[in-house]
Amino acid sequence: MNKETLPIIGFIGIGVMGKSMASNLVEHGYKVNVYNRTKAKAETLVNKGAHLSDSVAELASKSDVIITMVGYPQDVEEVYLGNEGIVENVRSGTYCIDMTTSTPSLAKTLYEECKKKGVSVLDAPVSGGDIGAREARLAIMVGGDMSTFEKVMPIFSVMGGNIVLQGPAGSGQHTKMCNQIAVAGTMLGASEALAYAKQAGLEPTRVLESIETGAAGSWTLSNLVPRMIKEDYSPGFFIKHFIKDMKIALTTAEEMGLNTPGLSLAKELYEQLAEQGEDSSGTQALIKYYL
Repeated sequence: MNKETLPIIGFIGIGVMGKSMASNLVEHGYKVNVYNRTKAKAETLVNKGAHLSDSVAELASKSDVIITMVGYPQDVEEVYLGNEGIVENVRSGTYCIDMTTSTPSLAKTLYEECKKKGVSVLDAPVSGGDIGAREARLAIMVGGDMSTFEKVMPIFSVMGGNIVLQGPAGSGQHTKMCNQIAVAGTMLGASEALAYAKQAGLEPTRVLESIETGAAGSWTLSNLVPRMIKEDYSPGFFIKHFIKDMKIALTTAEEMGLNTPGLSLAKELYEQLAEQGEDSSGTQALIKYYL
């Protein structure tokens, strides 16, 4: 497929992960329209060849595929359903992909509302943090129609390596909740293990060498514990966004009659950190609770 036949992509949300995801698309030859509320964050992409749109409406009217990667469900709702939003300005036949971690119920609403306009929608949240986004190794969890999934697979493949259609609209978001529940427990375990190592007078890096390849091995252990040891709390994923995700997971679990005490504890500890001013730190800052 040459550049002339590639669809024009609109990318909304140039944050820690969105910036790298959009950059990979530009580098693979796609013409990319970008929009971000803070326009300065798009400067690097514009220098690479992306076009900065003045509004969501402008971007929606000039793109064949629209990807959204914003902060919260209310942001998703505003971008899609608000005045001058995507639904109001999108062309029939456009493909929309919401890669924000949002609620399964909103994903279903977007699917139905866009369908009325002849627009196909996928909910496709991701996992892998800033590193996965930068290296195009994201896990992409998708909900929606198979035909739409197959159509945009070439675009997904530029951003991630583990791309799975989980089921109908909302299934991607449900799968991301499974991911975040697992991450919450793993973060607790990794933080407590590191705190224990320090308290016992062990060399943390040496301990990590022993345990990361055994039964305790995990992405968190290999990628975030080294940051904890170096006291590097820069965000690969913001605490404030992780709290948002855990709240969605808890609410959805309660609606299904499922009790998740481990998730409740993790949310409580992270909320304490947020109250201490750590809401914009990376999730690895959980270690501060134990120090």
